[in-house]
Amino acid sequence: MNKKKIIIITDGDKVARKTIEKAGEKLGLRTISSSAGNPTPLSAEELKQQIIEAPQDLFLVMVDDAGERKKGSGESILETFKQDEHFSVLGVVAVASNTDQVEGVPVNFSITREGKIHQGPVDKEGNPEPEGRSKIKGDTVDILNGLTIPLIVGIGDIGKMGQADDYEQGANITTRAIKEILNFHGLSKY
Repeated sequence: MNKKKIIIITDGDKVARKTIEKAGEKLGLRTISSSAGNPTPLSAEELKQQIIEAPQDLFLVMVDDAGERKKGSGESILETFKQDEHFSVLGVVAVASNTDQVEGVPVNFSITREGKIHQGPVDKEGNPEPEGRSKIKGDTVDILNGLTIPLIVGIGDIGKMGQADDYEQGANITTRAIKEILNFHGLSKY
């Protein structure tokens, strides 16, 4: 049985949804729009069922904790997907936020608001964090510390970062982050 491949994005508000849908459209990927919400409105089982029933094999899934510092619904869903043998989590686009009192997670690299690769985390605005900081901080990322994820790409607040990631202008930063995960797995046909 072929596993369904997913790329998880740790944001799901209205702006993020439009931006992720635009990135998916540009890359020819199916976005599970019903996973958008602040917090994620679906249970892990509802989300899995939608993906299993869909004909595509690669999906963009949004998870969001709505500012919850402890493990929220978005993080629980992320954990469930990672532990389910029917799914292959290709990577996570880890979104920075102004959430306090979170541990944060190390990233493989980040995409700055200028669309450049930065070998460290970025802040909510998509600016590189000062040297010495190794973790991106957000409300839906701490769970990643306990999971084996092939690639974690940091990014600022999706759809925002000034106008750099505006969906009406092509969602360029989010598209680049997703594309890096695809390239990592040799899926450059997208």
